[in-house]
Amino acid sequence: MKKIQDTVISLKKINKSFPLEMGGVQQVLFDINFDIKAGEFVAVMGPSGSGKSTCMNIIGALDTPTSGTYELYGRDVTGLTPDELAMARNESIGFVFQQFNLLPKRSVLDNVMLPLMYRGLPMGDRIARAREMLRRVGLEKFESYLPTQLSGGMKQRVAIARALAGEPKLILADEPTGALDSKMGNEILQFFKQLNQDMGITIVMITHEFDIAKYANRLIHIRDGKINYDGKMPRDDRGL
Repeated sequence: MKKIQDTVISLKKINKSFPLEMGGVQQVLFDINFDIKAGEFVAVMGPSGSGKSTCMNIIGALDTPTSGTYELYGRDVTGLTPDELAMARNESIGFVFQQFNLLPKRSVLDNVMLPLMYRGLPMGDRIARAREMLRRVGLEKFESYLPTQLSGGMKQRVAIARALAGEPKLILADEPTGALDSKMGNEILQFFKQLNQDMGITIVMITHEFDIAKYANRLIHIRDGKINYDGKMPRDDRGL
């Protein structure tokens, strides 16, 4: 029997530098180390410029570190080609972004089906799975609508349905409530908790706000490119 990989994400001594126009480099991540286990709900938090977005890009296989090792489900993806990284993303990660990233001229159903197209699924299977995901987020009656006809909260639910369509075990959410009012944002965060608790989906959420982060069970706080806290969600943000 194949052993189930319990560790979803493993970052070991991750460093990241970017070249400067005038020469030299700017280092933005310094020896980042952490593991995330299957079924965790983790918030990666930090102020603007802390390096959390760079860390997210590496976790999401959107970028590669300058040095160090990143293992996704036990597979070292550090040295993969861009095409191999794209395949790893499509197979393993569901993305939810702050600005939804929906195609405005395609229907809700088409948007949810999009990641399934890259997997080569037959059209009938794509439609059936996309409709099931829309049912899960309560938007089954809106499949023919365009994103421009939906509220912000509905757009984010479509984005979540799209993330779920590929049946990922990991969802990476980047500031998922940043474009929503507080009421709608709380509904989306509660929905993430439900996905984590009821379906066992591992969720990594990037945010700069403690009020958002506290919906998670674990906090990884980054400041000046270094981890200065990694543990159970504290009661408040004092000392971070």
